[in-house]
Formats: sequence, structure tokens, C-alpha cells
Amino acid sequence: MIFGYCRISKPQQNIERQVRNIISLFPNACIMKEAYTGTALTRPVWNRLYISLKKGDTIVFDSVSRMSRNAKEGSKLYMELLKKGIELIFLKEPYVNTETYRQALSSGVELVGNDIADIYIEATNKVLKLLAAKQIELAFEQSEKEVKDLRQRTKEGIETARLKGKQIGCVKGRKLNIKKEAPAKELIKKHCKAFGGTLNDIECIKLANISRNTYYKYKREIKEELFSK
Repeated sequence: MIFGYCRISKPQQNIERQVRNIISLFPNACIMKEAYTGTALTRPVWNRLYISLKKGDTIVFDSVSRMSRNAKEGSKLYMELLKKGIELIFLKEPYVNTETYRQALSSGVELVGNDIADIYIEATNKVLKLLAAKQIELAFEQSEKEVKDLRQRTKEGIETARLKGKQIGCVKGRKLNIKKEAPAKELIKKHCKAFGGTLNDIECIKLANISRNTYYKYKREIKEELFSK
């Protein structure tokens, strides 16, 4: 069975690019979509996929970052799936596909029957295996680094804006500008008897389509604004 795992961090992001990339090469892939941070492996859709996997199954990712944004956990998961006989394919980083990794491991030098030579060759093969494993780890480290770099750029951007005198977040004590507030207050000022209109409080509440408490809050604020002028 071939699965295509597509992940975005937030629901408002576009996941279709990943789907298209996978389907273009694996048209029969069963696509699994998820909106969840890649820094955690306890993701609902991923967990369901992981549990259902059988030896010989294949998972296709648009990139390593879609599998994990955590270097340590990503590398560990990669090796677990490798041992279970699961094929992993990364469209943007084919050099870390499980097939490529297996080929690297199987391309070691054969022993020759000479004690000294065999010791040297065995050590060489161990180095080759370590290098192949390190390549996997580096791929996930790069994925994790991208997240850290993004957070750092965001932090620096906020600090730059602050130093330039721009307001970051809400000013303490300032009321939030609710979409309904301005038009509701206009209706109250225009139609409420307290401000020269013809409607009583109950009628104004229905007209503005707001709660009783909100209505009296707005009415009080309108009075304060008018009297302060």
C-alpha cells in the first residue's frame, strides 16, 4: 500500500501543493492530510497511519519536514520504520529515501579472509553505516533548524518594529475594536429615546442584534463620549 502523507502547521495554509506533488508521481497513493505542528509526533492522522502500517507499505512525503520538525525524534522514527520494513520516500530529499539508505549499507566492502584486512574492512563498513545514518540525521536537523530560524526572524522582526516605535499587540487599557461595536453604537445613537430617537431600550436591543449587557455597556459609553465633548 502506498500512502501520501501531507501536513501543514495551520488550517489556513494550503496543503494542495503537497498533494499535487505526490499524486503526480504516485497517482494511486492514499492521501492522508493533517493540519498539525511538525515539532510533535503525537499527531492524530499520523498516529492512525503509523498504527495501520504493514511491512512493505510505502509512505511518500513532499519533504522531510512534513514527517518531522524534530531532529532527534525524526531520526528515531525513520529508523523504527526502516526496521519494520516500511519504505519512506521524500520527493525533495531523495538522498535520504530508505531505498538509498539500504543501498548505502549494502555497498560495503566484503571480508577477504585476512585477519588484518578483515579488521580494516569491518571498520570501514561501520564508518559507511555511520555516515549513512548521519545523513538521515542531518536532513531532520535541517528541518528543525528551519523552524528555529523562522521563530528567530519573527522575534527579530518584532524587536525591530518595537525599536521603531510601532505598537506590538494591544495597548494596555485600550478597548478591542469589535466589528459589531461601531455599527451598533450608531444605531443606538440614532434610534434610542435617550439620544433623541423613537425606540425604547428593548426595541434598540433587537434592532442592534446585541445582548442586553452589551447594549447597556454601549449606551453608557455613548453617554460618556457625548458628555465629554
